[in-house]
Amino acid sequence: MSASTTFHIPVIDIAPSCCGDLSARLHVAHALGDALESVGFATVVGHGIDESLMDSTYAAMREFFALPMAEKMRACPPEQAKARGYLPPGIESVAATLNADTPPDLCEALVFAGLARPPSAAAKPNIWPEEPAQLRDLVLRYNTELGALGRHLVRLAALALNLDEQYLDSYFADPSMTLRFVNYPDQVVAPLPGQLRYGAHHDYGGLTILRQDEAPGGLEACDSKGAWHTVPPSPGGFVINVGDLLSRWTNGRWRSTLHRVVNPGRELTGSTQRLSMVVFFSPHEASDIACLPSCATSANPPRWPTVKAGEYIRAKIQKSMDISPAE
Repeated sequence: MSASTTFHIPVIDIAPSCCGDLSARLHVAHALGDALESVGFATVVGHGIDESLMDSTYAAMREFFALPMAEKMRACPPEQAKARGYLPPGIESVAATLNADTPPDLCEALVFAGLARPPSAAAKPNIWPEEPAQLRDLVLRYNTELGALGRHLVRLAALALNLDEQYLDSYFADPSMTLRFVNYPDQVVAPLPGQLRYGAHHDYGGLTILRQDEAPGGLEACDSKGAWHTVPPSPGGFVINVGDLLSRWTNGRWRSTLHRVVNPGRELTGSTQRLSMVVFFSPHEASDIACLPSCATSANPPRWPTVKAGEYIRAKIQKSMDISPAE
């Protein structure tokens, strides 16, 4: 079905919850919870993150993706894994997680994970491009700011789910946090049948925190009747949505909404390049995820068995990368 602009995604000012009293935090939390329960998406503003940091990080990523392919490939890990480094076009199809047989997604990405953790022999290190020179410092600062925002949203989530405000803190004391900077290049060649910038999928983990730009060919979400709707960008705001793991955790109370990134119209002139800055904020990988106590009743018992957070997300990632080479 075609896209529509009638799908309402609430814009929530979270500033009162940053320094207000409990009643103010509850008011913001309930607004967020209502949005994640009804549509699975919300846009948050009033988060306090410096706009200049977001703009500078965005500009550095634009500079990186403008580099020659040979230079970008120097940041590509040998295993071309989704968890770190540069991912060139043609190796990923997220629609495969829903068993869709579609051509590879029309995007490239630069990915960092676990930036707040000390180096460990058990984890493969992040890969830092040499250019642009300011990229590393900006990404580390952005990671710190988004980590703080993620923890704040988790406390609001606990209140929204009628839990103690700190109930979820232990799961996110050392969160699984991945930064994914995604470039959707100009499409000088028409896409293959069924090929999108990013195929229809559900996110895999906890909360997704997205800064998107206003370029054509953007994010769409699917409603319960199967109609697709534009998810509009908000200047300075972040789009928040629920992943499958968080939906399981809430016993399906919060919606992990199907979404995609569509192609720009072939009739458009000028650049249609799009760049998104995405943070996947999930519980620590070793966490046991079972139905939260406030989300089950005798009439609505737990619907899913307990899973390990990391194992669940890794299985989804692996499926998205198990595709045939592009023809």
